Amino acid sequence: MPQYEKPALSTDQQIDLLIRRGMAVADRALAKRHFTHISYYRLRAYWLPFEAASVDRSDHSFVVGTELNVVIAIYDFDRELRLLLIDAIERVEISLRAKLANVLSLRHGPFAHQSDAYFSDRQRWQRNYTELLKECARSHETFAKHYRSEYPELICPPLWVACELMTLGQLSRWLQNIRAPSVRQAIADEYGLDEKVLVSFVHHLTVVRNHCAHHGRVWNRRFSLKMKIPGKKLAWLSAQFNTLNDRNIYNTLTMLAYLMGVICPASNWARRIVALIQATPCVAVADMGFPLGWENMPVWQKKSWV
Repeated sequence: MPQYEKPALSTDQQIDLLIRRGMAVADRALAKRHFTHISYYRLRAYWLPFEAASVDRSDHSFVVGTELNVVIAIYDFDRELRLLLIDAIERVEISLRAKLANVLSLRHGPFAHQSDAYFSDRQRWQRNYTELLKECARSHETFAKHYRSEYPELICPPLWVACELMTLGQLSRWLQNIRAPSVRQAIADEYGLDEKVLVSFVHHLTVVRNHCAHHGRVWNRRFSLKMKIPGKKLAWLSAQFNTLNDRNIYNTLTMLAYLMGVICPASNWARRIVALIQATPCVAVADMGFPLGWENMPVWQKKSWV
């Protein structure tokens, strides 16, 4: 087994190494500040596309014209993109909590989540329910404490309380496991989507959200978990997606732009995405899955679908 022999480098040595490999560094003091607060290894993911093609890429040399300030601009773009994603995901998650609680409690009562009769997979329901009980027991939220003190006889609070304690991942698992497609469709109807599309997207969104929450790169990432693209139910929306390059962030952003138009049109979220891209011309939107002419598509122009 080969031994790892690379030494630790100071920030000045890191900058010198990049310069030797062909990266232009216009302001060394500014570069040193960047490398003091952003690790070399973290930034490497953003300059990797600028490395020159070779048989084994062992020399890590850069294509002519590569500049550190462009790499930093892409890094900052990715950070701003994650913040916009978190903004939209929060809106979707909170909306979904409300709709799931409302539909299930009106159909099957406020404690429908305590019965496996309304869920497809009993073992999955049991895991979800056990996890929810733990959340309810350890939560320090004022409303959770209130239900524990005022209703000590309750094993678990009613749905409208329980859903507020679910993470996005837990919401996704509960939604997937609902037995009756008609119940899932009643939830999806709020967003004008087919229930299979909504279930798929929420599952996909848990992966995107985790990358954002842990400050992971998203701008040119290829996601392992794809989302289902809307079909005939929303034919006009289906035409907005990229079906040939469907593992990048573009399709995620497109669905979020649509959902934000339904949930919170006043936020003008889609136009904020457009403005961010226009403000960072060095970012290759094709690496994000954006098709030609995307900015003229209705989903990026309108504010509301209601």
